[in-house]
Amino acid sequence: MNVLVLDQLTDDQRSALAAMLDRCRAADGYAPLSEVQREAARHSDLGHHGIRVVAAFDGPSLVGAAFLTPAADHSVAIHMAIDPDHRGDGDVGPTLLGVALDETSGERWLWVIHAEQADDAAVRPFGFEPERDVLQMTVPLPLPDEIVAATRPVATRPFKPPQDEQPWLAVNNLAFAGHPEQGDWTLDQLHDRLAAPWVDLDGFLVADAPDGNGLIGSCWTKVHATVEPVVGEIYVISVNPDHHGQGWGRALTVAGLQWLSAQGISIGMLYTSASNTTAVALYHSLGFTIDHVDRAYRLAE
Repeated sequence: MNVLVLDQLTDDQRSALAAMLDRCRAADGYAPLSEVQREAARHSDLGHHGIRVVAAFDGPSLVGAAFLTPAADHSVAIHMAIDPDHRGDGDVGPTLLGVALDETSGERWLWVIHAEQADDAAVRPFGFEPERDVLQMTVPLPLPDEIVAATRPVATRPFKPPQDEQPWLAVNNLAFAGHPEQGDWTLDQLHDRLAAPWVDLDGFLVADAPDGNGLIGSCWTKVHATVEPVVGEIYVISVNPDHHGQGWGRALTVAGLQWLSAQGISIGMLYTSASNTTAVALYHSLGFTIDHVDRAYRLAE
């Protein structure tokens, strides 16, 4: 097995990686990586995103990849994908993870999508312990009338760049202060995300503060049009801490789900930390149930 550590991908390497990720999705029924890594894999210049890839080859064939993604707190997230035809070999995963650990230092987080109990035992020999669960929750659409009636109304409008960019960043970074993925967004990160092919600003709903001073919050939706059935995601929802405890989080969630339903979408979806019991309770009250768990395992040095 030949292993390369790359921050630049040739056209052939990028094509091979895309094909392997497609095979993983087809075999598993879900994407093997989180969105940041999937988006980075579309580009040759991984270094632009601060990401490196540990790529394992069996002859000319790419059989696995580990994405090394630095965070603002100097920790590193590791996401792995292994070709379905090579998962029984037993060597690809440990080799990728071993090189990933050699290439990084400090606090490392290993993410497993659709985690199961067996994954806890599989990563423990490397020193990883389960630390954080992220729930994917789903809800049938449209929402029942009684749920909408029990929610305070909120006036929203589409996000307008560039005028809303800095106000949105201010609210997002306050709302997610200390959050390892969603906090500390920069304008460049927002621009990168807004440039994604799925973005529809009509579904990026913002609510203006009544005094005209900034935003109450926002609900950014995402339509997953390439899955069957089509799924509508509450992609990012944030409320200015000055307006917490007033029902705006529920109101903005319902507004986003209603917008998705109006597009003919019958399944709503979102991700939330299992430890955020207030949010989990809110989503349960709207009819959401847990579909699966993505788990982060922590290795500290």
